[in-house]
Amino acid sequence: MGDYTLRNLRDVEDLAVKGGFSETQEARFPRAELGLETLGLSYQVVKPGKRHAFGHRHAEAEEVYVVLAGAGRCRLDDEIVDVRPLDALRVGPSVVRAFEAGAEPLELLVFSAYAPGDAELVSDFWND
Repeated sequence: MGDYTLRNLRDVEDLAVKGGFSETQEARFPRAELGLETLGLSYQVVKPGKRHAFGHRHAEAEEVYVVLAGAGRCRLDDEIVDVRPLDALRVGPSVVRAFEAGAEPLELLVFSAYAPGDAELVSDFWND
């Protein structure tokens, strides 16, 4: 057998349920299920008309967000950008970021280096 792992991301536990923010989003982190060693990956779904429950930034890890489906907006510090399917958005570590879905669910794949303890959560980020 080759050195690979196949998992369906919908079968990974939705940690938004455990974290108490499942009304706004899903958040699945398949690191263990895929046996990832240096890569961070998440599958996120922001529910229609909802926003991420909080913003966040990193000390060192940059991230790339790929929009799989839906459309919406991303707040990046004090700037807001529109996103649509197949947009790829690179975000530097120090930028606080959070997404908002439009009328349909906003599905995202997020890639980064695996950096435990590197994230800082920012509550009330949208403030409007």
